[in-house]
Amino acid sequence: MTAGRPPRVLIDATSVPADRGGVGRYVDGLLGALGKLIGPGLELAVVGLRTDVERYSRMLPAAEVIAAPAAVAHRPARLAWEQTGLPLLAQQVGAHVLHSPFYTCPLRAGCPVTVTVHDATFFTEPEHYDKSKRTFFRSAIKTSLRRADRVIVPSKATRDELIRLLDADPTRIDVAYHGVDQAAFHAPSDEEKARVRARLGLGGHSYVAFLGSKEPRKNVPNLIRGWVLAVKDRPEPPALVIAGGQGHDDDIDQAVTEVPAHLRLLRPGYLRYADLPGFLGGALIAAYPSYGEGFGLPILEAMACAAPVLTTPRLSLPEVGGDAVAYTSEDPQQIATDLAALLDDEARRLALAKAGFDRAKEFTWESSAEVHLAAWGRARVA
Repeated sequence: MTAGRPPRVLIDATSVPADRGGVGRYVDGLLGALGKLIGPGLELAVVGLRTDVERYSRMLPAAEVIAAPAAVAHRPARLAWEQTGLPLLAQQVGAHVLHSPFYTCPLRAGCPVTVTVHDATFFTEPEHYDKSKRTFFRSAIKTSLRRADRVIVPSKATRDELIRLLDADPTRIDVAYHGVDQAAFHAPSDEEKARVRARLGLGGHSYVAFLGSKEPRKNVPNLIRGWVLAVKDRPEPPALVIAGGQGHDDDIDQAVTEVPAHLRLLRPGYLRYADLPGFLGGALIAAYPSYGEGFGLPILEAMACAAPVLTTPRLSLPEVGGDAVAYTSEDPQQIATDLAALLDDEARRLALAKAGFDRAKEFTWESSAEVHLAAWGRARVA
């Protein structure tokens, strides 16, 4: 950092969705860790949606928390404000660095800019996005790589893909792994597990869990088909619970129609945040056969809840899971084979649950915050 007053960083949190999904978990985790670092080495300002101001003010009592105009709750207005109102706000708060945590950033900010690019799957898995979303994010990523002073990514795989596909400058990319909130995501008690089963109407019924958005990249239809093949002939087949946002994968409905009547498939939508440890940790297996992730926060959160995890070795997922998870492919037949093998091997499930729980402790928001701080320092002196 340059000499003189501590760096003043403005974080634009206006892209955080109300459901606190992936970007919400990232911003909340990062801000919580940064709150402990505010002092002689850091001054922090945060601009967020009006609905988040009270939350951030409690989380960051030593930071300046600013409410964005009400209109930015709608994406087109937010993107317009990002180019005009956000640079003006950065000037007003005396920001040395502006951090944009979700792909896009102002073209002319008036100060150094850092931006988080969460994944490169808009380029590596384009068929899993609708045309408008694919076009928008591909353009945003290219622009951020060109205009931002530093780019922060959540995995080495994402960094390597940006370099390979877009000729990104590796000297301007910083890898900051996500963390997991160990208080929110923990090995659940029997009472927590029972409460979730009761809430879902499962009683004492065992189940396989999926938690995430229903976009095509998550491969939910093939998970459903693989689960059917794995359990349909079992005397007490475990249910499959597909929880999380609704998304836009129409093939899920088709896969659901193929489920035999004697099997139980539940789609409860969003679960309460407090129920997630009981849901994940109470599952026989947390299954996440994604086609590829920029990081893989759902498997890390499942690991932190002591759930045995079955996922794919695509892109960043092995960086997160290491040897502490089981791997399969995206194909329903292979998912069936590997899911059945885990269901039949309680000892392996218990070993994976322990290994995943231990490995999850290595991923902290404090470590992520330190990498962000270093990136902001490099941007300031560039």
